[in-house]
Amino acid sequence: MVARIPTSESLTGTVVRLDQFTEADADELAELLLDPRLHDEGFVMYVPPTELDDAKELVWRRWAVTPDTDPNTRVTYAVRLVEDSSLGAKDTLVGVTSFGHIEPESEALHIGWTVWGRPWWGTAVNPEAKYLMLRAAFEAFGYGRVQLQTDRLNTRSQAAIAGLGATREGVLRRHMVREDGTFRDTVIFSILADEWPDVKTRLEERLGRTNHPRPGLPVVGD
Repeated sequence: MVARIPTSESLTGTVVRLDQFTEADADELAELLLDPRLHDEGFVMYVPPTELDDAKELVWRRWAVTPDTDPNTRVTYAVRLVEDSSLGAKDTLVGVTSFGHIEPESEALHIGWTVWGRPWWGTAVNPEAKYLMLRAAFEAFGYGRVQLQTDRLNTRSQAAIAGLGATREGVLRRHMVREDGTFRDTVIFSILADEWPDVKTRLEERLGRTNHPRPGLPVVGD
């Protein structure tokens, strides 16, 4: 079986909605990236912007990838709140995330390029967004392996990925260069299709424990 390239249809839960990233989202994301607290715990792949123009340039360089510009490699989502809540007002942009390194023949893809605004760290935003993406990858698009990875220095991200139920596979040493010229060691995690039912159950239990209703099925295209 050959998996399908993920569509850009929205993925909708009870806390967040993942919509295809568009030009209209760029300025909001740039504002979010100006918060220096994003870099408190090892998020170091790019030089933190201090001016809005620099942040906008960063958005277009790293996240403004759509099926129209890169159909086989990235599907990027703007993540917004579904309704008014203690997390913020309905439709507030809370971050961005992507499917990438998409290999339908190998039934493998990568979830990453994720940034959450600092006010939403440690909330239901990340686990529900990743739940929706994992569910779509395994159940709608037919993938057998989903990879997640992060900088070895980013211990918070490592804990978040492990908390999803992913298996830590190892470290790729001196794997890629950061924008400041230093080299990054990359920690690799994965979830396989035969592991998904157990991972799914644990994630649904976790989302229930945060007092949010169980998310519904993702809205995906044919």
